[in-house]
Amino acid sequence: MGFKDLSAFNLAMLGKQGWKFQKEPGSLVSRIFKARYFPNKSYLTATIGYNPSYVWCSILRARFIVRGGPRWSIGHGNRIPILNELWLLNGETIPSNILGANYVSHASVNSLMDPHFKRWNEPVVRQVFSEDLASKILNTPLFEQVQHDTLLWKAKKNGRYLVHSAYRPCQ
Repeated sequence: MGFKDLSAFNLAMLGKQGWKFQKEPGSLVSRIFKARYFPNKSYLTATIGYNPSYVWCSILRARFIVRGGPRWSIGHGNRIPILNELWLLNGETIPSNILGANYVSHASVNSLMDPHFKRWNEPVVRQVFSEDLASKILNTPLFEQVQHDTLLWKAKKNGRYLVHSAYRPCQ
């Protein structure tokens, strides 16, 4: 297979499970881990918690891989929180420490879109965000063909997490 560093390979495999927590939240394993370790958070913001299992500690250790690999493809925008998610053009986020973050802390990306057409609501975006951030938002493309919000692995053109694509950053 060409893997030379077993520790890096192990991290990439554990990252795959973390990716599944993000990509398939309805799966049995995802629901069990979420109920036990991050009931009110996402995998990316979860803490180690009280009395964690060895498996959970290991999956949490590989979280840096999952944080660095995904990006959102915007459909309706209702599943994507505005803050701390990788939905801007180059896989960037809007951090929660920006001025006025409390106004959009519980809002999703669809609140920045025109409700009748698949385009940004430019007056709202410019009113809420700084000029620099508004420019980044308005330059993020919205494609008519994309109907559902989809989490993609940006290292692969098809958007799927593959262990070998996550292995390189672990070395």
